[in-house]
Amino acid sequence: MLWFFRDPEREIAHGRVLSPADGVVQSIMPWKDGRTRVAIFMSPLNVHVNRAPLAGTVTSVEHLPGGFVPAFNKESEHNERVVWHFDTELGDIEVVQIAGAVARRIVPYIASGTKIAQGERIGLIRFGSRVDVYLPEGIEAAVEVGQATQAGVTRLDRD
Repeated sequence: MLWFFRDPEREIAHGRVLSPADGVVQSIMPWKDGRTRVAIFMSPLNVHVNRAPLAGTVTSVEHLPGGFVPAFNKESEHNERVVWHFDTELGDIEVVQIAGAVARRIVPYIASGTKIAQGERIGLIRFGSRVDVYLPEGIEAAVEVGQATQAGVTRLDRD
């Protein structure tokens, strides 16, 4: 249990959009509205503390109830989740923390209206789970499916 709840200090990298989660890029999907979803799967062996991908202000933190299928399944689209919106220099950035089969609790650390720094801790998902980041229109993903990410360190966008 101590290994799972570890929260190592990180030297935050430089870049417009940083990974909010330790894990592996599961998918990169364009959306009809022009955004690109980068889905990061977190196994029980990853650090599960999530971080802000950009500096800005938290404009909403919304808990949505749902199921608990494995976070790597397509059906996880209906799992319990917390949807974050950040007002940033790139506009609205959406981050979604998704509970998995074992993860039954998402713990937000900060509330709506809070100003945050890039790489600041925003919350924890207990055990296996997924975090999705929606890159704004015109921002190209710099990561690839299968690539390992580190919260606050791996850059998700390309210049």
